[in-house]
Amino acid sequence: MMKKIICIISLAVLIIACESTTYEEISDKTPVAELVTYNKDVKPIIEANCISCHSAGGSASFQPWNNYSQVKNNIDKIIDRINRPNGDPLKMPQGGSLSPSQVTIITKWKTDGLSEN
Repeated sequence: MMKKIICIISLAVLIIACESTTYEEISDKTPVAELVTYNKDVKPIIEANCISCHSAGGSASFQPWNNYSQVKNNIDKIIDRINRPNGDPLKMPQGGSLSPSQVTIITKWKTDGLSEN
């Protein structure tokens, strides 16, 4: 009987101690306060998540996002696609998603005026 009580208490402590929030989710709650620019903030996100398809040889090479002008000219489409729900065939990046902080950075870049530097 005592073993069952200890097991139940241990299980309860384990369940309570489990944290489902990841570090990324916690850090995503911090608002982006400074001016967002393409070169400093957006370009690294695009290069890490989009260039493999949106450059020469990629499946979306017909719509390249290799530089500031190309990304700026497609910002409304980019924001639409990164905000689509999982399972939507138009959700980008394909087979994954950006973190909430990355989506916030890209959206804020548009709100801040699409500055290059």
